[in-house]
Amino acid sequence: MSITILHTESSPGWGGQENRILNECIGLKKLGAKVFILCQPESGLARKAQDAGIEVFTHPMRKSYDIKSIYYTARLICKLNINVVNTHSGKDTYIAGFAGKLSKKHPLIVRTRHLALPITSTFSYKYLSDIIVTVSEYVRNYLISRGIKPEKVFTVPTGIDIERFNPDKVEASLREELGLSKSTPLIGTVAVLRKKKGHHILLEAIPEVLREIPEAIFVFVGDGPQRKNIEEKIKQYGLSKKVIMLGHRNDIPQILNSIDLFVLPTLQEALGTSFLEAMAIGKPVIGSDVDGVREVIDHGVNGYLVPPDNHHLLASAIIKILKNQELAYQMGQEGRKKVENKYTLKHMCENMLNLYLEKINKNL
Repeated sequence: MSITILHTESSPGWGGQENRILNECIGLKKLGAKVFILCQPESGLARKAQDAGIEVFTHPMRKSYDIKSIYYTARLICKLNINVVNTHSGKDTYIAGFAGKLSKKHPLIVRTRHLALPITSTFSYKYLSDIIVTVSEYVRNYLISRGIKPEKVFTVPTGIDIERFNPDKVEASLREELGLSKSTPLIGTVAVLRKKKGHHILLEAIPEVLREIPEAIFVFVGDGPQRKNIEEKIKQYGLSKKVIMLGHRNDIPQILNSIDLFVLPTLQEALGTSFLEAMAIGKPVIGSDVDGVREVIDHGVNGYLVPPDNHHLLASAIIKILKNQELAYQMGQEGRKKVENKYTLKHMCENMLNLYLEKINKNL
């Protein structure tokens, strides 16, 4: 059967959540679905989706019980003959959830939970959503522990564009840009500069790494509220020549293909898309033994899991991989294999479409 899907997003910013929404829409459209997005005016998602050829509707979503937004969304559901409404954030889940329940179309209401953060209320999950999709088993188990029925919650991990992160097709251009030789050990991390991402832990580990491997260089990719604090710590630890802040970059595949090792000692992570991107391009990875990261990193196979907030063990893991090129290569190969087998955009979009169709047919 043909299927028409409306994705809603009340967050005006741009990040991993919005990137997944866009990739889902593009992939579902390729699979034959009609796909629309409803989001805030002037949102990052609106601009990028329009550029990608997805039809976008915008309307202010000021609060969860925004009567005008609920009425607008209900009319849009009928006008577009929507079969599935997939919500993604708090406000739009209430708005689109109520709109769907009030609409004569009675579409399937799907709530995607992208984050590992605790939820403050279960109301929208229990009463406004027909099913819930989580990006990892960790998030699924958490929702079940909060009283959501297990048969209502499904895991569909975020997928990676394995062609965009194909090591055989991506230029490794960062070393030349930085004036580094091929033999210089280069360690990278890609993440928004927030406290929970653990950049401060990595900074504490770097002096220990440099005592063993003094020629090593670290690059931090990303921007965010912790930038000033991180820059101050770099100066405080005397690492200005060893840690390079690259800021926001659009050439992530090229950067990842240039490094020897990806490290992110995050303290909270629903899944860890940045690990998957590094794995897809064939790099070994090191992450904290928390949340959904455990599902991505197989300890000793495609990388290492270290206890959270332990810079000594983090430094030891970095040194171990940098000193064993054969181990690093094998871990990189295993990482690429895991992404190909489970975490591709194709897997994600096909699994989402099959889930939609299964639930719609069951309700017919």
